[in-house]
Formats: sequence, C-alpha cells, structure tokens
Amino acid sequence: MALFGLFDKKSCAICGNDIGMLGNRKLEDGNMCKNCASLLSPFFSERRQSTVAEVQEQIAWRRNNFAELANIHPTRVFGTNMKVYIDDNAGKFFLSRSRNWREENPDLIPLNRVIDCAPSVQEHRTEVYHRGPDGRNVSYNPPRYRYTYEFDIQLHVDMPWFTEIRFELTDARPERQGSQEYRDWENQALELVNALTAAPAAIQVETPIVDPTLNTANIEDQWTCSCGQVNAGKFCVSCGAAKPEAPAETTPVSNEDSWVCECGQTNTGKFCPNCGKPRPEKPKLFRCDKCGWTPEDPANPPKFCPNCGDPFNESDLA
Repeated sequence: MALFGLFDKKSCAICGNDIGMLGNRKLEDGNMCKNCASLLSPFFSERRQSTVAEVQEQIAWRRNNFAELANIHPTRVFGTNMKVYIDDNAGKFFLSRSRNWREENPDLIPLNRVIDCAPSVQEHRTEVYHRGPDGRNVSYNPPRYRYTYEFDIQLHVDMPWFTEIRFELTDARPERQGSQEYRDWENQALELVNALTAAPAAIQVETPIVDPTLNTANIEDQWTCSCGQVNAGKFCVSCGAAKPEAPAETTPVSNEDSWVCECGQTNTGKFCPNCGKPRPEKPKLFRCDKCGWTPEDPANPPKFCPNCGDPFNESDLA
C-alpha cells in the first residue's frame, strides 16, 4: 500500500522553513515544524485543533512572557522536583525544573487566575522478595511490600492557552505515613495551596499610592486600583489587576429607533403590524471586556484577544 503524501515536501506555516520527514506537527489548517512547536507553552495540549493564526498569537504571547520574566523576582519557592516560584510583588507565579528558568521561558500565571488548587497523595506499592536456593526472587509468605508516597498538585487556571496543570511536588518520596518526612511534604503541599488560592490581604491606605513613573501631564489617563495603587497602564503595577472598564454610556429609549420592514412599513416595535414579520436582528458586535480591544471586523472576532489573551464569548458583546 502506497504511503501517499508521506514524502511530500512541506513548509512550516509559522516560520516558512522546510519541514523534515519526521519534523511535521499538524495544525487544524496547516503544518508546523518542530522548532516552532517548541516555542509553545509546555502545558498546551490542543495543537491539532488550533489554527495557524491561533498558534501565531500564542507564540507572540510567549515572546512577551520571556520579556516580562526579566522583571520577575521570586519571593517564595515550593518543591524540589518541579518547583513553584511565586513573586508576591508581581502577583504571579510559574513552574520550572530548570535552575536557569529565565532561559527556559516558563509561563507566568497571575495568582488571580487560579481557579482551584488540589493536593493529592498517591500510594505506590512494590513487592519485596528474598533469594531462593536457585538464586531467583521468591515472595515472602505472606507477601511483603515497600511503600512510597507521591504528593501531587492539580491546578485549574483561567488562561487562554491551557486550563489544567498537574505535577508532582515530591522528589525523594517518603516511605512511611506519619513520618517526619511525610508530614513535611504534607505541610508544604498545604502551604502551596494556601499561597496560590488565598485572597491577598486588604491594604489599608489613607492616601492613594502614586507610581513615581507616572506622567502627571496625562492625569486623565490615570486610574486608582482597588489596592490603592495609582496607575497609568492597563494593569496595576502593585497587584497586577486589570484596569476596570469605564461604565458604558446608556442612551434613553426613543421612538426614533425605527426600522423598515420588507413590506415597506416603518415600525418601532418588535413586529411589523402590517405583515407580522419580526424586526431583523442586529449583527452581534464584539469588544474585549477585559482590555477594550476591538477587532477590525467586530462581527467576526478571533478566539482570543491578541492584546490581553482573554477568550471572546457572550460577555464581550458590545
């Protein structure tokens, strides 16, 4: 049976380079080389269902992530195998096994994007044998077992490219429940859950905290976060919260909001009183409810906002 298409020359839809015979990574509407695939998030698992445009958006997000890591300075670290680094000042965290984590470009996740964090303990059982007269392994009677305990963490996050992360917190697994080593890992797992899910303490301020880098000439662009920080950008420099949107202006209902039916009748209600046809629906127009970005075609937005990464849904209807 011929292997049709196996040896056909393919080009990467992301970088344009030729793809080797074993280097192709399929996308929903194209192909991608393994080098471009390595730029994606390690927690991303929906490559085959993603379009070229969506992959390009994610790679752009990952490049911005790499630049942002230069300003990240972890204040707390959990684990010894997969480590969890938390920067309390930036309000973000990331996971990495590498000592040189900045070069690895781990995904930065805002703490306020954590939906839940659940620890679990997996018991592993291995039978212990003794040597028989012929030198072979023989089971004890009754059988004996060696136990080890694996502490896992499962995270659910509200991120545009992935929603679930599962990893092992332990390195050398404890062998006895109730041992000091077991209790140490148990405490560390609970501390990590609290660090990732506990609401930040309210900051008591008498006067607003002013960012010294603000340009006072653009005072109309400044806004005060709920934590008390005065900012000029889209996100709070103190806690990372997004700038709240200005309340939408409402206009009073007017009889001038009329429409003309196919039969020629001019109406203001939901149905034409002449022929009974319903009022035509207005096209749905989208605008990002997180940052305010509007697509070139408001009726056909991308799946995710290229400015902040928030997914487009019914809450983004203008």
